[in-house]
Amino acid sequence: MSDDVEAVMLAARVLVAVSAQSVAAVEDEVTLPQLRVLVMVASRAELNLGSIAAGLGVHPSNATRAVDRLVKAGLLDRRDDPTDRRNLVLELTSAGHSLVERVMNDRRAAIADILTRMPAARRRSLVPVLRSFAAAGGEVPDDAAWSLGWTTD
Repeated sequence: MSDDVEAVMLAARVLVAVSAQSVAAVEDEVTLPQLRVLVMVASRAELNLGSIAAGLGVHPSNATRAVDRLVKAGLLDRRDDPTDRRNLVLELTSAGHSLVERVMNDRRAAIADILTRMPAARRRSLVPVLRSFAAAGGEVPDDAAWSLGWTTD
């Protein structure tokens, strides 16, 4: 394989480790699929169960069970869709938002720590390269988006 592919693979291992550590910090509160649901709801306005199932790549009944557990845990609310009462719209509760924010803040802190170990010029050169890489992979920058590094569309 080419050097550029190997370099990206190496960096990906570091990012996966950072992600795993941030997920491990909340594993006593939620499962990984439940965290993915919370992240999906946090990053997209008013998702329904069908969108959750599609994003997780699971049968709608599995998504319903995950959502039911999150509602019971007080991390997610569901309400009728005002435009289509056959649909339910999912929203984070304040506790759900806090949990997602805690995971993302842990992740940002770990990445910032890694970046401080790099020379400043190298850090600055990363920004356009990583944005270009993300765009080529179909990710669009969104200041409000939360991402676990897995596509959910």
